[in-house]
Amino acid sequence: MNSVLKTEVVQGRTARVNEVRPDYIEALTLVERLHRRLLDVIKDEFDRRGRSDVNSVQALLLYNIGDKELTAGELRTRGYYLGSNVSYNVKKLVEMGYLHHARSRLDRRSVRISLTPKGKEVHEIVTTLYDKHILTIEQIGGISRDEFSKLNQSLHRLERFWTDQIRFRL
Repeated sequence: MNSVLKTEVVQGRTARVNEVRPDYIEALTLVERLHRRLLDVIKDEFDRRGRSDVNSVQALLLYNIGDKELTAGELRTRGYYLGSNVSYNVKKLVEMGYLHHARSRLDRRSVRISLTPKGKEVHEIVTTLYDKHILTIEQIGGISRDEFSKLNQSLHRLERFWTDQIRFRL
């Protein structure tokens, strides 16, 4: 490849990076900010109910466990939990009576967790909150089902892209 062609290729790549950069960085910022805002919304709901027994991270964790029986590792790998302190929150939720904690019958090294009735109560509060949002998001938030579908498709593609970056060391 001659030097003029190489220069044109480099300039084309630089132009593309500069074109996409603002949208990519904005998307990254929004993903982070939206997760924090979701935690704020959950905290507000618990505050309105006069509940300070669990924090928003713990409530979201209980919601995501739902009726499943999982290990702490599965919480992270299945994407049910964001954060590095999953073990701490699981331990606290067991101590406070929101989670059952039992050794796996198949692998005694593994600890299985599931919701207690108290944990199911928190799960139901978050479910009710989400249901309220679902009923009003289009009219008040201006977001249609089709827009959610496109948004989810894009977020899945971004997740797959990032996963491939790690898996294939791209």
